[in-house]
Amino acid sequence: MSWWGKVIGGAFGFALGGPIGALLGASIGHTFDKGLSGINADASLGFGSAADQERIQAAFFTATFSIMGRIAKADGQVSKHEIEVAEQTMARMQLDDEQIRTARALFSEGKSEQFDYQSIAQQLRKECGRRKNLLQMFMEIQLSTALADQDLHQEEQRILLDIANILGFQRAQFEKLLAMAAAQQRFGYSQRSPKARLEEAYDVLGLQQNCSDTELKRAYRKLISQHHPDKLVSKGLPEEMMKIATEKTREVKDAYELIKHHRKNS
Repeated sequence: MSWWGKVIGGAFGFALGGPIGALLGASIGHTFDKGLSGINADASLGFGSAADQERIQAAFFTATFSIMGRIAKADGQVSKHEIEVAEQTMARMQLDDEQIRTARALFSEGKSEQFDYQSIAQQLRKECGRRKNLLQMFMEIQLSTALADQDLHQEEQRILLDIANILGFQRAQFEKLLAMAAAQQRFGYSQRSPKARLEEAYDVLGLQQNCSDTELKRAYRKLISQHHPDKLVSKGLPEEMMKIATEKTREVKDAYELIKHHRKNS
């Protein structure tokens, strides 16, 4: 039985309390009576059993859609594009009807004035422990939401930076993730000029155009490893989000191949 089946069936063997447990429970009509005190030291560091992984998957799902709602509302109104991104994320995950209802409820809760995104982010970091690639994937999903309308509002950036700090990312790391996320969105536009697409390909990989072939290959391999779907799922990414991770690896590969082709033919 998957993490979702155990959550809605009440047969879960993991402890999910705290603000994330309360939020998920309210969204699906369950009360979780197992608190964070039930997490052993090894589990909080990411070395627990299958039940620990299921708990992380539930926490990741809950934090993803609730904080997505908070970021979408950061500038005072939720744009059509931001709603579309949330719906597209659900569609790419191929959620069933009940999961979609829950995701929408979490998104709506995130938009409310009383929503405490900091507590959610703090618990997510505790749940993920040293799973840095998982936290990076979370940040990338949130950045994609914020950039959906092609305009990063000052308040959106402030909240994103605050979340990144809570999750353990330095300011420079955040700026790099933001630049890469923006480049990935632009890179996908087929109407971009060849020169612009090449520039964006370097940005997708987080590189300068004068980087060496060795640096290019190293950056490519690192990003592919970081977004490998099977590796992320083994660390606690919900199985439903494997397609998103797969798309990330494809974007990285496309950018890498474009740069290689240009260098070979220059």
